[in-house]
Parts: sequence; C-alpha cells; structure tokens
Amino acid sequence: MIIDTHCHLDDSRYIDDIDEVVKRAIDGGVGRFIIPAADPMTLKRAVELSEKYDEIFFSVGVHPYDAVHYDRYELEKYIRHHKCVAVGECGLDYYRLPENEDEVIAEKKLQKEIFIDQIELANKYNKPLIIHIRDASNDSLAILEQYAGEKGGVLHCYNADHQLLRLAKKNFYFGIGGVLTFSNARKLIEVYPKIPTDRLIIETDAPYLTPHPHRGERNEPDFCNFIASKMSELSNISKENICEITTNNAIRLFWS
Repeated sequence: MIIDTHCHLDDSRYIDDIDEVVKRAIDGGVGRFIIPAADPMTLKRAVELSEKYDEIFFSVGVHPYDAVHYDRYELEKYIRHHKCVAVGECGLDYYRLPENEDEVIAEKKLQKEIFIDQIELANKYNKPLIIHIRDASNDSLAILEQYAGEKGGVLHCYNADHQLLRLAKKNFYFGIGGVLTFSNARKLIEVYPKIPTDRLIIETDAPYLTPHPHRGERNEPDFCNFIASKMSELSNISKENICEITTNNAIRLFWS
C-alpha cells in the first residue's frame, strides 16, 4: 500500500470525477489519502470527502498566503473530528512578498504569528504538523525548533535545504513528491540520499506538481506510483520496500 499524505482532493478540479480519481488510486495501490487544509473556503469539502470515503482523512490549517483569513476558532470546530489527523498546511512563504519594505515587514510578522499559533494548536491537540516552507527556511527552522512539540510533522514538498535535515531529530518527516522526477531537480536528487529512510513519506500535492511522465496534466493520487519508482531507483531499494517503508512512516506519524 501507498499513502498519499498530501493531495488537495477538495480542489474544484476534481468536482466532476472525484469517484473515478479515488477508484483509480485505490486500484493502483494507494490505500489512504490526506487532504491538507490550506484554504478555509474548502475545509468543509475536505470534511465531506473524509466522511464519504473510508480511505480519506484531512487536516485543519491555513496556508501562509491566506494568513489574513486565519480563524483559530473555526479550525477548532473540526480538529476534534475523528478523521482529522494533522494541523496544516501551515508555515512560511516569502516567495511573493510586497515591494514596499514596510509591507514586507508586516507580511512576514503576520505569517510568523499565524504559523506559531497553528503550531500551538497542534501541540494542544497532540497532532502532527504539515509544514509549507518556501524561501523562508531560516525563519521556519527557528520557529519549529522553538515551538514544535514532540509529535513533529512533515516538511511538505521538501525543498532540499540541507539545514532543514536536522529537523529529523525532532520527529519531522520529509514529503517527497513529483519534483523528484523532474529533469531539473538536481538539488533534491543530491540531498535525497541524506534523508534518513525512516523519515521519508510520499505525497503528490495533487492537482499540482505532476510527476514525469505526466507533467502538464492534472496530478492525482494514482501518480504516487511514479514517485515511489523514482525513490526506488535513487535509494537502490525495491519499489515494494519503498512503499512499505513510507507507509509505515506515514502511519507512525499520523495514526499512532
């Protein structure tokens, strides 16, 4: 079995064929799915899907781009749900900052405050974190080392920053997705062997970051198989063992 630990099945691009998408994935060996809440507007859809399918679970959180819409009370309404397994997708993203210096300072301050509050929420309910980091490794690392609890979490779409590897010692896992199959993923391919095997998990980030050979198409959980095959190639471990290892890792993080 493979677990897709990060797939946005609540996205509108799956409205017309969600049943077929889920069936294809299950037929392809994907046994569980986690929808990471990133947009408060689609959280109810994620909950509905988790209640419709035994195999689908969800998390509660707000993406850093939506920090201005953060409502802790709203998240707490869902975090006690029996299918909620994590807090996130939360974190820091400095890729698209305002041009005005004062606005940059204010935006970073807001993102940090909301990130820390979601970490504290995860600690309160003993949930792992699903972390989004883009162009913000230093600040993210400092916050996680100071605030993250023993439950740890996953660095979603791990950005191949060497310094973040030390979070493995704080019970953090590394989400590996379609980027690993890209021809220009040299940095990730270089860092990949340095990630402890017991800290690897698979994710698609569907409908985004579609792996080779389907780049340009809508991503979906069945494509976990291409990611597992690439991990097998780079690890010199059979695909079957990669699936077993990453599934056990995911179960340990989200369901133990």
